Amino acid sequence: MQFIDVSTWERAMHYEIFRNSVQPQYCVTFDVDITNFLSYVKKRRYSFTFSFVYAVTKCANEIEAFRCRFVEGKPAIFETINTSFTYLNKDTELFKVVNVPMQESIEDYVALAKETEENQTEYFTAPMANDIYQFSSFPWVSYTHISHTESGKKDNATPLFDWGRFYEKNGKIWMPISVQVHHSFVDGVHIGKFAEKLQCYLDDFE
Repeated sequence: MQFIDVSTWERAMHYEIFRNSVQPQYCVTFDVDITNFLSYVKKRRYSFTFSFVYAVTKCANEIEAFRCRFVEGKPAIFETINTSFTYLNKDTELFKVVNVPMQESIEDYVALAKETEENQTEYFTAPMANDIYQFSSFPWVSYTHISHTESGKKDNATPLFDWGRFYEKNGKIWMPISVQVHHSFVDGVHIGKFAEKLQCYLDDFE
């Protein structure tokens, strides 16, 4: 992690303007074609949740804006961001938050996520770290919009990713995905780059 020198940062003015907004976080929802990716996951009997968390993290980590955070009230950038996702206990219908370090390959990540989830009995193990992406699936509805509870902390710059129920259209399998980001660091152009990277990555699974 390294701090950003605001005095020489091209984004300094945008950063300050959005940081002082009443609601500096915003959320965007779009659909992705998961046809190839879903086939790959099913053939290998991987958890879709673990696999998709890996895919999103891999693509988001390639965009510098998604790795920016506030550290001690100052803008900073992390080299690598890890993962934190919710996982439902079907018996109690309560979720637990599972933290898993990012891995080099989808195979390694899925294996580690499976082991971590199975061994974790607590719903919450520790306060939320700063160097993570948050994930929460919403597989019961194929939504077109989603909103989130807010802590009221303006310096919460952790991106939050959600995804909804799959649906079929024109022979393809589609799924809504949402990303909530802090406008001090992430603009629409960055979300556009992320969406393009993610779709290309999902398409590469033949």
